[in-house]
Formats: sequence, C-alpha cells, structure tokens
Amino acid sequence: MKLIDTTPFFLNNYEPSIPFLRSYYAEYPDIFEVYFSSHCKDTDERHTSSIEKYPQYFSTIKEVHQNVIPIIKEVTEEYSKLYQVTFPIDVHLIVGGFGSNAYTYRQIIPNITFALEKLSPDPDHLRVIVAHEFGHAAQNILTDNAGMDWTKAKWNSPLIWSYREGVATHFSRKIAPGLHPSIYFSYNDEGKEWLDFANENANEIKSAFAEDYQSLTTEELYREWFSINGGNKFGYSRLAYFIGEMFFQEEIDRLGEIGAIIAWKEEDFEDRIKQWLLCIGDEAK
Repeated sequence: MKLIDTTPFFLNNYEPSIPFLRSYYAEYPDIFEVYFSSHCKDTDERHTSSIEKYPQYFSTIKEVHQNVIPIIKEVTEEYSKLYQVTFPIDVHLIVGGFGSNAYTYRQIIPNITFALEKLSPDPDHLRVIVAHEFGHAAQNILTDNAGMDWTKAKWNSPLIWSYREGVATHFSRKIAPGLHPSIYFSYNDEGKEWLDFANENANEIKSAFAEDYQSLTTEELYREWFSINGGNKFGYSRLAYFIGEMFFQEEIDRLGEIGAIIAWKEEDFEDRIKQWLLCIGDEAK
C-alpha cells in the first residue's frame, strides 16, 4: 500500500485564492481529475465557496490528518488479521471542495481517496469510514481470489451498488466493533435519528426503493437513494445503504459471511437481489 498525502502541500502553501487551488490540483492531476469528474463540481463558484469555508475547517483538517494516518495502518492490519487481505493500492489524502468524504475508484483492486475537510476527527468515526472504504477494496480482492470474471461485473447496477454498500457496512462493524449502530451509516454522531427512522420503516423504505428502481433512471435513482443530497421521498438521504445492509445480512444467513461477500461473482446475482427487493414481506429464500 502506498500513501499519497497531498495535505501538507495544501496546508503549507495555502492562499485564499482560486489560482492557489488550481496550483494544488495541478500538483496531483490524476487524483483531482477523478475527484472533479465524479465527486465535486470543478467551477469557480464552487471553489469560491470552498475558500469561504476553509478558515473554519483548518483545525479540523489538521486533526483529521494527524489521526487518520495511524488509523489507516490499524485498519489494514485488522483486515490482514481477520480476512488475510492485504491492499496493493494507492491511498490518497486530499483537501477537497466539500464534495464526497471518501470513495474508491472503479478498478478491480481499487485505490481509495479520503477528503479530510468532510471527515470527523473523532478516532472512532475515522475508524468506521476507513474500514468502510477499505471494505470495498477487500470485497474486490476476496472476489478476485474466488475467480470473479470481471468482464461481467455490473458496475452500473444500482442493485449491486446497494449490496456493496451493505458489504462495506458489515466490514466496518467487524473491523471497528462496539460503536453505536448509527455510526456505521453516518460516520459521525448525527445518525441516530436516521437509523431509528430506517429501522421503524424498513418495509416501507424497501417498497419505495423497489418502485423507484422500476420507474426512475439510474441517475435519478442514484440522486434520491445514494447521494447525500437526495432523500426527498422520506426526508433522509442514502437509504439505499440501509437496504443493502438488510439484503446482505440475509445473504450471510443463507451463504455464510464469505459466501455472501463473494456472491456477486455469480451471473444471476443481480436477479437474486431484484427478486428479494420485489418480494415485499415474503423475501426470496
């Protein structure tokens, strides 16, 4: 694993100007090309907004930076211990424009980026989100070892997205155990109401997702159910993560933990999720 830490460049050279930000992005062009293509708008308006926010986040960025590096080491060691997985990847630490907090790349063995301005400095919160993102990579590594035919991977399926978020959530519970259940979905202490709502309305949420899956475009489905900016239907965003966790736990009961983690290598797996999703109140066995 290689850590590419762009944070010192940002902190040591910071000027409240768009030319400075452009120079920072140009210093790490491959990293920020992906960031701005999928995770944040690359506009002067967005950068001006970020410049206005940064002063109140500098202390947080420094604290996150100090805490996250040893936590990455701790988390990867725990993955090695529990799952015999190592990570031949690049891990990027950036200061972004208040877009995504963390993400993996669409690669067979994916690189990972953490945007420090969007993370809580609390060590428990950081352990969870680091474990979650490394969970995506761990799933790919375990599935690759199990003989996945990657030419048939359905990267663009919302059903697969939801399932994979369920897998990563499960991994974070195993790697960073003993925390309040909401932290594994919110990565901070602000998710208790979200999880209470999801638990109390699980069937309604699942039914609504099934309806939207059949009627919305992939882009619309992503915005409503996966994006932090969605959630118009129930007033809570990212509920597809909860649905994916529901499905994945049932798969563990059916297949065992590792079997459920690598199940998406089977050609009919997307159809199985669809069957489970559409059988409201009578899940497929």
